[in-house]
Amino acid sequence: MRPPLVPLATLIGRELRNEMIEKPLVKYGQAALAKKGEDYFLIKPDCQRVSGDLSTSFSVSLMDIMGISAAIFAKEQLLDNVLSAIPQDISTEEWLQALPRALVAGFVKTDIEFQQGGETSGTTVTFVIIDGWTVTVASVGDSRCILDSQGGVVSLLTVDHRLEENVEERERVTASGGEVGRLNVFGGNEVGPLRCWPGGLCLSRSIGDTDVGEYIVPIPHVKQVKLSNFGGRLIIASDGIWDALSSDMAAKACRGLPAELAAKLVVKEALRSRGLKDDTTCLVVDIIPSDILFLPPIPRKKHNMFSSILFGKKALSSVSKSTNKLSAVGVVEELFEEGSAVLAERLGKDFPANSGIHRCAVCQVDQTPADGLSANTGSFFSPRSKPCEGPFLCSTCQNKKDAMEGKRPSRPTLTA
Repeated sequence: MRPPLVPLATLIGRELRNEMIEKPLVKYGQAALAKKGEDYFLIKPDCQRVSGDLSTSFSVSLMDIMGISAAIFAKEQLLDNVLSAIPQDISTEEWLQALPRALVAGFVKTDIEFQQGGETSGTTVTFVIIDGWTVTVASVGDSRCILDSQGGVVSLLTVDHRLEENVEERERVTASGGEVGRLNVFGGNEVGPLRCWPGGLCLSRSIGDTDVGEYIVPIPHVKQVKLSNFGGRLIIASDGIWDALSSDMAAKACRGLPAELAAKLVVKEALRSRGLKDDTTCLVVDIIPSDILFLPPIPRKKHNMFSSILFGKKALSSVSKSTNKLSAVGVVEELFEEGSAVLAERLGKDFPANSGIHRCAVCQVDQTPADGLSANTGSFFSPRSKPCEGPFLCSTCQNKKDAMEGKRPSRPTLTA
């Protein structure tokens, strides 16, 4: 038997519903209170991979903290530097796969350009790209991005690069020639958090901070996840928030509220807990199906103490089923995560040369093989690695790579 004919209106309706599922709404809210005036943020909800093609739309959120000149420079240059490292005329899937490497290249290029301007300030950065249901986060420093999924599970999408809390980063800094210790006061007593010396910076990664040392690297931790069609909420905030609130506290404080009100409530909760001791900035980003106005609150199961005593086993079973259902609703698929501070490991090796011309994997400048240097050098590569393999770096970016690994400074040192 032939299958029954489906009316055209029904088919169109199905396509429209599928399109709504594929393209969620992205709603933003932000709130801030300044003490030093060093927090900056950028929200661009209308970016396009292909100009004029709405189907290639994506959104960007950027949080910069600390040095004003470095934060402004990153705000103005970082997005363009990331996009310039992604090949043109590729599919959405290929674009998403290229993002992690492009983010590394964009962060390093921005740092080099900032150094060349003679500036010495620095900034932490949390950079978020939302394409459909896929979220990609790159970060250096201690501003943080968390995901509150519809299943009520709070996930950390960044890694704090505070020396006090990150043993791996302390070991990397000392291996690259830096010193890590606390501030010495009169009498030899040590106070405060662990810092890099010279300079006294509490962080091991940032953009800028060239006066501290090249072991303070701009290579970001990158994580990419795909949300379920039920969506989720991102909370991107400066350390003024996270020094006062845990990730769970921030998420629970604003559930069930529109993004704009949610951001204000997170800031208010942080102030209530700790007071205004630092710049306090919060961005809330809701990624939601297009047929709802804002994320609904996480449902809570009512608990009857008397019935739990009499029917404890049954009650536990019921709670377990409820939890499984919530987990299915808020399932998040992890697509990529990498945090190595070794540039060559982050850039990969699949950089074919075309017609005898190599392109620098960081600054995207074309060069002849005689001018280009391979990043595949150093003790961390196996004997089978060949210097002629990609990725290729120009002399400026190769110099930066060597400096970050403690081999030599990437800028001339001034002597009296």
